[in-house]
Amino acid sequence: MNNFSLPVRVYYEDTDAGGIVYYVNYLKFMERARTEWLRTLGFNQSSLPVLFVVKDVQLSYQLPARLDDLLDVFVEVNSYRGARMTFRQKIMRNADVLCLGTIEVVCVGRESLRPCRLPETLLQCLLPVDSKQINPFY
Repeated sequence: MNNFSLPVRVYYEDTDAGGIVYYVNYLKFMERARTEWLRTLGFNQSSLPVLFVVKDVQLSYQLPARLDDLLDVFVEVNSYRGARMTFRQKIMRNADVLCLGTIEVVCVGRESLRPCRLPETLLQCLLPVDSKQINPFY
């Protein structure tokens, strides 16, 4: 399962004084979607022997989200290898793309905090991806 979406409602706490979603909250929505994606695969982050640490983030804001909007936050596994996974994510309101993101995470041991290979049980749930192909996700 390499694709997933999560509906997210914009609440007052997500916005600035003008009722526009504050820029950092798009990252929170994306994090929430990745967590729920893992949950659909049968993994609970608090019980995994590893942690996923964000190494790199690239975001492109297209349109603003506003108070009470219902958004869809999409997760797609773009590539994975060794201790790293790269996700492509987008946030949409109906047919409008509001934010595009590429997030790279590194798998680290819960106790050591040192990089370690992605869990085999997780790898078994993923379809092979070829990061050299042009991805139609965007």
